[in-house]
Amino acid sequence: KQTLLPLLREEKSSFIFPCKPAVQRPELQYMVIELLKCIPLLLFLLFICGLDHFIFSILSIIQHHSFIEYSYQTSHHLSVNVMGASLMAELLRSTIGALNTSFDTDVQTSNLVCLPQPVGMTRQQYLNTFLPLGALALLCVVQVYPFRLRRAIASFYFPKREKTRVLFLYNKLLQQRKNFLYLQRGRLARQARQPPGLVSGDRDTGWGGHSLLTLQLFWLQGTLLLLRCRQRWPWLRRCLRRGCSLCGTRETPQHQPCSNPECVALYCEGCW
Repeated sequence: KQTLLPLLREEKSSFIFPCKPAVQRPELQYMVIELLKCIPLLLFLLFICGLDHFIFSILSIIQHHSFIEYSYQTSHHLSVNVMGASLMAELLRSTIGALNTSFDTDVQTSNLVCLPQPVGMTRQQYLNTFLPLGALALLCVVQVYPFRLRRAIASFYFPKREKTRVLFLYNKLLQQRKNFLYLQRGRLARQARQPPGLVSGDRDTGWGGHSLLTLQLFWLQGTLLLLRCRQRWPWLRRCLRRGCSLCGTRETPQHQPCSNPECVALYCEGCW
């Protein structure tokens, strides 16, 4: 009986495994789209902060070059002298003598009150401005994990719909795998029937026939040389690992070689 598990490498990339902490390929596309939506807001904040700094610089220049300070100093002395020793002179001296005054004036003023008083934003204020945007970007990254619970929540409320969906997905994947393996087996069969170094003359590849023949011979000799090295020195298998001829999965101890001794194909457990 044909089963779905284990999944092929191409099939795993289209599924989301809830227990994996890493962001997976289907989630990555959605996450990138959400992060791209944050770029206009980031550009807007950068423009606003740049405009604020530009206006602050202009007002600071105006304040610096338009500042004028005034200094006014004056001295005032008034003295009334009444000559004589008569009664009238004494009377005038006692009354008009009160007018004798002496004072110095030193006044300093400026137009600072009339000038603009710009106040620039501090680093903490800039940080507080961009902090909500950073939190929004973090939510775009973290939201993929709560989204993994959507299927479980939907299956709790609609179990029959979930069963139908799983059955449809199961049959669809089996059919896709059947078609994929059929095409790959046909490709391997055509390669096996084709003599080494044979070049198809139906299309112009831009290479000369002799050049293609030489390249294919070099590739075949290199493959045979690697196989002989792996057979002679088994420890080289860790470095010279091959892949499945159908799905390309990296070689593991569970991989099976072709039963034909003359064939160099290697198959993973699922394709075998």
